[in-house]
Amino acid sequence: MDYTRKREVSKQLREKWFKSHLLDREIELRELYEMPQHELDLLMAETAELRSDSGNRERNLGKFCTAGYFLELARIIDKRRDE
Repeated sequence: MDYTRKREVSKQLREKWFKSHLLDREIELRELYEMPQHELDLLMAETAELRSDSGNRERNLGKFCTAGYFLELARIIDKRRDE
């Protein structure tokens, strides 16, 4: 991994945000807990789609990794809401 990619991953992890095109805004990880269900659903769909294309890992490793964190936390929150 080259220096530019390492810096890109580091920046997104430190700030813990994801730019959602479906929600048309940047979202911080902590916002997921209070997010309405319909927005959480859109975020899960967007991050799952991004993670499903392995080419995205090569194009933007930082966004690929961050999408994974957001997707997993969103799934946990979604499951807890169903219980």
